Amino acid sequence: METDEKTYSGLIDDDGPDAVTAQQTIDAACSLAVAIADDPANGYSQANRWGPDYDCSSFLIHVWQMVGVPVKDAGASYTGNMKAAFLACGFADVSALVNLVTGAGCEAGDILLNERDHAAMSLGSGRMVWASTAGGHPEPGDQGNEIRTGTFYSFPWDCCLRYLGGGTVPAAREQDDLADTTIYATVCLLPELRQGDRGYYVRLMQTLLALKNCAPAKSLTISGVYDGDFGPASVAAVNKFKKRIGLPANGICDPQTFAELINKNWR
Repeated sequence: METDEKTYSGLIDDDGPDAVTAQQTIDAACSLAVAIADDPANGYSQANRWGPDYDCSSFLIHVWQMVGVPVKDAGASYTGNMKAAFLACGFADVSALVNLVTGAGCEAGDILLNERDHAAMSLGSGRMVWASTAGGHPEPGDQGNEIRTGTFYSFPWDCCLRYLGGGTVPAAREQDDLADTTIYATVCLLPELRQGDRGYYVRLMQTLLALKNCAPAKSLTISGVYDGDFGPASVAAVNKFKKRIGLPANGICDPQTFAELINKNWR
């Protein structure tokens, strides 16, 4: 893969893990959302909506859940209950600070929500990412911009939610991450990755590694999206993370490694 690259500096910490900042989580969410939109294996569906096809709400719920903000565990499942779950997980309603018609004041990572019908996420600079119609194509995958990026538009939106940091599963639902059935169900669907692999799942791995302060050096494209190329830098990042948590540093991202990457207790 030939790309212009830049180092994801600021997430690499050779002296050990630091707390993940809200901005790092927002950056990871935006990067993952764009990676999903760019991958033709992902499309739009309301019948099969939790991957690889998504609808507008499950797409954003999945993205934030995967970068460590447990909105799905907190009860988010469709546009009608997204607001309450997102507010419980570190988001704030900043509708008074933005123009919901023009998008002025929107920042990267902001959730634009119409609680009845639609949701999208701001990428900053007047851009958004969202899942839209299947356009008469019920088959899996993308048959033409089913998940896309584009300029801001007014749906109209009811509110704008901004991630400020923190956020945990409500105490009544909290349990050990590796015993959590959501994580087990997720990792069982993920492939074993090793050097030479490419694509969406490698981008997902790279994004999760960044959240654990093990970002692959020089693996972001100039547009700010991980390149999805499991090369030597990704091998080094996987080994750094696996050494930290006591797994064999064999350069392979297997389901156990994915489970630990999703586990919010490892930072």
